[in-house]
Amino acid sequence: MSKQADVKEPSGVLIINKHAGATSHDIVNRIRRLYGTRRVGHTGTLDPMATGVLVVLIGRAAKADEYLTAASKRYRATLRLGITTDTEDITGTTLTTSERIPSFEEIKAVLPKFRGKIQQIPPMYSALKVNGQKLVDLARQGVTVERKPREIEIFDLTAAPTERDTEYILDVCCSGGTYIRTLCADIGSLLGCGGAMATLERTEAGGFSLQTAHTVEKLETMEPEERLSLLIPTESLFADCPQVNLPAFYERLCRSGCEIYQKKISVQYAVGERVRLCDQNGAFFALGEVREYENGTAIKAIKTFSLND
Repeated sequence: MSKQADVKEPSGVLIINKHAGATSHDIVNRIRRLYGTRRVGHTGTLDPMATGVLVVLIGRAAKADEYLTAASKRYRATLRLGITTDTEDITGTTLTTSERIPSFEEIKAVLPKFRGKIQQIPPMYSALKVNGQKLVDLARQGVTVERKPREIEIFDLTAAPTERDTEYILDVCCSGGTYIRTLCADIGSLLGCGGAMATLERTEAGGFSLQTAHTVEKLETMEPEERLSLLIPTESLFADCPQVNLPAFYERLCRSGCEIYQKKISVQYAVGERVRLCDQNGAFFALGEVREYENGTAIKAIKTFSLND
């Protein structure tokens, strides 16, 4: 891509309200066509049956995906009790059923066991890879492999009854990498009746919510200028990071890959903390991280973006 074309390339963050039946990759392909660029990515895959917030990164913003996949997320899911399936949701093949359905009080009593830091075994029907192969591809071949438990964190978990005595609405705030299907299955297992996920909607991701989301169908009715106006600056992805404005001299050094010692610019952040690096006028250009060096602590740019993102 030429430098001139790169300058004109759209860049920023777009919040999509994904519809059921589409894969996250389907959404990316449609956004590529609408915005006229191949550089489109997303953070946090949603299963085809799931709906809700999908954070799409366009242009240079796509470089931020590796720093956002672990961000906390909130979901609204339907837990169906009395059934287990091979996929841990109702799209799979039924494995067991149970007529004994616990009371709401019993359900509320087990929820504390799933709050906080817990171990979760990733489902076979997932995009995780083992020896270069996706688990879901192995599962479709009838192959089951051992998966190691991973630590996740459930920050908040509540349940509410529905009109059906077998279904409850779960509101879940959790760390990235949490499988809500597996959470539903594990809750059902602990209750002794089995459980599967019947619906899933992601209501928040990385600080973005459904209130700021747009459907692809709506985007397709807009003029190009209107679609471009919806892009959120890349800097918003790091809104929780403190801002550090660098004088022109230190900005040039930083852009050249040099570390900037905190004592030189009169700041003092903890080692490991990430900061938004801006020029002397406050324009964002890089994500930085504080590191320990022989001569003291310094800020190092770990990912550089355009001044105009």
